[in-house]
Amino acid sequence: MKIAVVDYGMGNLRSVTKALEHVAGDHAQIVLTADPAIVAAADKVVFPGQGAMPDCMKELTERGLKHAVLDAAREKPFLGICVGAQLLFEHSEEGDTAGLGVFKGNVVRFPKDKMVDGQGQKLKVPHMGWNEMFKVHDHPLWAGISDAERFYFVHSYHFQPDDNITVLESCYPYRFAAAVAKDNIFAIQCHPEKSHQAGLSLLKNFVNWNGNT
Repeated sequence: MKIAVVDYGMGNLRSVTKALEHVAGDHAQIVLTADPAIVAAADKVVFPGQGAMPDCMKELTERGLKHAVLDAAREKPFLGICVGAQLLFEHSEEGDTAGLGVFKGNVVRFPKDKMVDGQGQKLKVPHMGWNEMFKVHDHPLWAGISDAERFYFVHSYHFQPDDNITVLESCYPYRFAAAVAKDNIFAIQCHPEKSHQAGLSLLKNFVNWNGNT
């Protein structure tokens, strides 16, 4: 089995690739690639991302990977991570950027007027650090992971899906969609590759996932 990690120059690609290699062992070949043909030929696809969404969309398009990613999202087990997950939505407030439109909905910035904790203290944006994840719906990629497990986040924007596709939520300071899933696609806002054993468990679940929910 071959798993392609899409390299469009934006993202913590080495960490994602190494984490997948660690959990896959001899069960899968992990290939970091900027070649659309290799993405098309892979059995599964991981779509990471880090940085500003306008830059990510620009690089994805200019490197000829946009259609390969869209095709993969239609037909094979697909994991979006951080900005790679955000790119799957129709639109982002970050730079007023059109996304890939795989999911209906928007990516919105944490609003300044709501960034206050229960004690009235201002919360920083970006949301950075460890935070709990709460299960909304069962999903194979969450198998064996405890509810309220902590994962690592770095983001100023978050998903706002139109459809009922949220499977995990986090809170900062209000509940927001932290992972969404539909059919063969799972997209997560945090960084499983930086989230110690829980994150590795999620990645291993992806390696073993056949794309069915």
